Amino acid sequence: MTIGISIALILSSALMVLLVLLHKGKGGGLSDLFGGGFTSSFGGSSVVERNLDRLTIITGTVWFVCIIALGLILKP
Repeated sequence: MTIGISIALILSSALMVLLVLLHKGKGGGLSDLFGGGFTSSFGGSSVVERNLDRLTIITGTVWFVCIIALGLILKP
């Protein structure tokens, strides 16, 4: 059980980093530095941004649940 939750935590962490970097920058941050030109082609579509926001929230929730579950399981 612990190994499965740990694997889910690692995967959700990597996915969270990727999703946060894909968000359109609101003003010259890391998202403009890494792939600013790539995301600007998708910037006109609000549906893509909305789906990206939803996916980021779901991934963050999975990450949070994994952290809490590991904390409860590994509690001495």
